[in-house]
Amino acid sequence: MVFQPIDPTPSPRRRRFKAIPVRTLVPNLITLLALCAGLTSIRLAIESKLEWALAAIVFAALLDGIDGRVARMLKGTSKFGAELDSLADFVNFGVAPALILYFWGLHDLKSAGWIVALVFAICAGLRLARFNVMADDPDAPAWAGNFFTGIPAPAGALTVLLPIYLYFLGVPNGSVTIWLTFLYTLVIALLMVSRLPVFSGKRVGKRVPPEMVLPVFVAVVLLVALLISYPWEVLSAGAVLYLACLPLGWLSYRKHQRQDALTAAAGVPTASPASSEPASPAEPGQAPRADDRPARLN
Repeated sequence: MVFQPIDPTPSPRRRRFKAIPVRTLVPNLITLLALCAGLTSIRLAIESKLEWALAAIVFAALLDGIDGRVARMLKGTSKFGAELDSLADFVNFGVAPALILYFWGLHDLKSAGWIVALVFAICAGLRLARFNVMADDPDAPAWAGNFFTGIPAPAGALTVLLPIYLYFLGVPNGSVTIWLTFLYTLVIALLMVSRLPVFSGKRVGKRVPPEMVLPVFVAVVLLVALLISYPWEVLSAGAVLYLACLPLGWLSYRKHQRQDALTAAAGVPTASPASSEPASPAEPGQAPRADDRPARLN
């Protein structure tokens, strides 16, 4: 028997993987933590611990609001991060709120309650899928980046839970309340997949004037303190204010459109998106710019 010597040099066919910087893992870790919070909220709802289930949803929404910003700050955006973010959002803000509402009171409506819970979860999934596949429009005006198309999934989740906030404030959980919750859930679901222009807030907080740093710190601390001390009052007021701002968003969008039409009729060239920050859709249904999408790291 003849033994062949082992060649110590690595085979050229062996694929070498490039090392990934640790800093680029941070945004995805935040997204996974938010996903854990959403899944935990489902378990807590099944165990009838609704207060903690709602707290987990709020925590997931807070994490969802910072993961994209952290990714852009660390320059760690990628298609993988965008897909992971959408999957987590579907669970956290589509499936979890629907199940919480069902276990809280919609189950009293039997099949009707389950159907409206399904509709809400499906509309959240469709809303996220539409956002992911919208095509870029290079002619979109700069102001269009201030608007979403339809209510975003996190805002829809926090808003649709308003009946439970009111329940903890003392509103009785009777048959009339459950049927109103049925209709309310259906309306919020349809608003998510609608073409209604909604204030996005994507550009809020990117730059803070030096003289406003301390007031911003105080405002954030005060808001967190109020949320911890009076959670149901703060969440109820936030949901009502958000719904009240929906007509204002539509009016603002129409005002921008009329101004652009008057400018075009006067023959004055309008500012292109390249002259300002990247914009989101010019018309409801068109795509946001790459910097406004939740793309993150590999």
